[in-house]
Amino acid sequence: MVVNLIIYSLVLLVSMLIYFKVAKHFDVVDYPVNRSSHNQPTIRGGGIIFPIAVVLWFILSGWKEPLAVTGLLIISIISFVDDVKSLPYTIRIIFHFIAIALLFNGILPVIYWYWIAAALILTVGWINAFNFMDGINGITAFYSLTLLGSFSLLNNAKELLSPIFKNSFPEKWESFLPSGLVGILFISVMIFAVFNVRKRAVTFAGDVGSISMAFLQSWMMISLMIATKQAYWILFFAVYGIDATITILIRIMRNENILKPHRLHLYQLLANEKRWPHLKVSALYALLQLFINLLTIFLYFTELLNLPVFIIINSVLISLYVIARSRIVQPS
Repeated sequence: MVVNLIIYSLVLLVSMLIYFKVAKHFDVVDYPVNRSSHNQPTIRGGGIIFPIAVVLWFILSGWKEPLAVTGLLIISIISFVDDVKSLPYTIRIIFHFIAIALLFNGILPVIYWYWIAAALILTVGWINAFNFMDGINGITAFYSLTLLGSFSLLNNAKELLSPIFKNSFPEKWESFLPSGLVGILFISVMIFAVFNVRKRAVTFAGDVGSISMAFLQSWMMISLMIATKQAYWILFFAVYGIDATITILIRIMRNENILKPHRLHLYQLLANEKRWPHLKVSALYALLQLFINLLTIFLYFTELLNLPVFIIINSVLISLYVIARSRIVQPS
């Protein structure tokens, strides 16, 4: 087991270093502009290591989940092309829907229109939210590690959590994700973090990283919801989801084009206007989401997670968000 982990890590590390050489040669680099939260040229697309990790898992697992992996490759390739040369939104969205259709065909057990509609809203919304939030050093790495750790904990809940929740642990609980997938993804994010979680990042995730990771997280979330017949797990996406949604609403009220880049997310205001260190902001987001995830898991396994509790948690989070944002943007 340890030997396998070392081999996986070395393969992914070498893949990342090779990509750096290729990216520099073809000038796949982010240069600072007025809206940027960085001030030096940085390699774009380092998140390509995430789909590479899944392909490695796919080969070693005996070709499991071919439709979902094919969807991941499609959405990763079109996102990487967009990193290299900006593509029209209509072209990108067509490929996104093709990828999502393959994912759904692979993981949705029964085709009901309302299941498809709900899963589509969740996936498209999360892909866009996660992509919007990729803007400062460490935020994609920290947040991804938080989510992957949470999904891994639940995927192995029978071994890890049943001793803690002896009286209320579900008797029929089963793993909802294929073995090894989350683990190798966790390794890939750790390697990415080595080059991104710095005061001066060597690389950014790029669209290929943020969109592929959001696609994978949507896969995990939908699988968890299907396995538990429970939608309240959406709280795992709360911190990014609230920031992205409220920021979009603010931009709509200002008659701004929500598809154009900006610096209005709360994390951007903290990093740019308040001059907080990037890693401090990134850690704050991840730690808050980790607390929410652990609280959600506790409430679920103690049979306290219900609609009123779900509404209360979201109301508290939205209130805290609005207060924090108003204090940052208020006139001096």
